[in-house]
Amino acid sequence: MLFDIDGVLYVGQRPIEGAADTISYLKARGIPCRFTTNTTVLSNDSLYRKLVSLGLPIEKDEVFGSIRAAISYLRRYDRPRCHFLLTDDPKQDFAEFPQSKDNPDFVVIGDLCKSWSYDVLHETFLMVMNGARMVALHKGRYWQTESGLQMDIGAFVAGLEYVTGKSATIIGKPSRSFFELALADMGLPPEKVAMVGDDINSDIGGAQQAGMTGILVKTGKYRPDIFAKSEIKPDLVIGSVADLRQIF
Repeated sequence: MLFDIDGVLYVGQRPIEGAADTISYLKARGIPCRFTTNTTVLSNDSLYRKLVSLGLPIEKDEVFGSIRAAISYLRRYDRPRCHFLLTDDPKQDFAEFPQSKDNPDFVVIGDLCKSWSYDVLHETFLMVMNGARMVALHKGRYWQTESGLQMDIGAFVAGLEYVTGKSATIIGKPSRSFFELALADMGLPPEKVAMVGDDINSDIGGAQQAGMTGILVKTGKYRPDIFAKSEIKPDLVIGSVADLRQIF
């Protein structure tokens, strides 16, 4: 089983009812689990501490996020010079790579939260026009917070692609390579793995394109109108992650 985290296991600081018991149940049955996320506002350590604080029975090496995948990607280029559009906490995960605003090899696009501005985007535009390659940790549209939907970084990535005429390498979901890395980490073929998520596009669509089963939950960012309009058809739709105990 692959799980999305935010919106499936918790929203904000509130665990989804039955999430912890479901994970324990599946593990007791010998079902391997990995927990995927596109979040770029927390370092790997901070994210793991949050999961533990919410009472979720997850091991650190079971968390497979876009930051971890991006580090693997950048290592292919030895030690490239990078400029990171990230806040300080997740930026520390990339400490092995030299940082430079002067002709970087890569601009790595994550979430700057409220620090996004015209100046930041214009500076990034100039770097890309001068030859830097764009690496986007994901291209999400929005996510669910305790106060409602919040716009994600996909709009900034799409805007930079438009003005530069260059495509970003997308690391996180729904990138097929992201799911293939997660499958390799589990040592399983796609037909043996189901993805449980609240995002019809990134979670379900991405997983199905990689040959996996897609299970949509009606929590987090799930919206009936978006689901009804989507051309993506989940293999299964359930109320929440807790319903998995009735299926497996």
